[in-house]
Amino acid sequence: MARTTNSDTLPYVESRYELGMLASQRVRDLNGGAESVVEKNDDKLTVVALREIASGKLDVDNVRHEFIQSYKEAPISETAEETLEVATEDPMLREIDAELENTLVDVDQTLDAGEDVADDVAVDSPDDAE
Repeated sequence: MARTTNSDTLPYVESRYELGMLASQRVRDLNGGAESVVEKNDDKLTVVALREIASGKLDVDNVRHEFIQSYKEAPISETAEETLEVATEDPMLREIDAELENTLVDVDQTLDAGEDVADDVAVDSPDDAE
């Protein structure tokens, strides 16, 4: 196959949108070490994935299933609160984390006391520039 077009793949996929999703999943598979069902030559993996789909040699249902499973297996946080915390041994990062934690505690205490936090924050307005 010299050139792969969308119309070559339509017998195997339902739409161009699905073609994009399946081709991207197949590229991830090929990057992960999966064997190609067509000759790679010197083509990029995106082209190889489209050629595989258009050839009919690729099990499109399997790729579709892998695509769906890749989104189902996303890790879910154990608590309702999302976190971006990463355990680190770097003393500088620990110091920054402690400083941020103290700032958050101070803000929470200020809010609990009923004080207006906005009064403590200096904001430059366009009128101040004159």
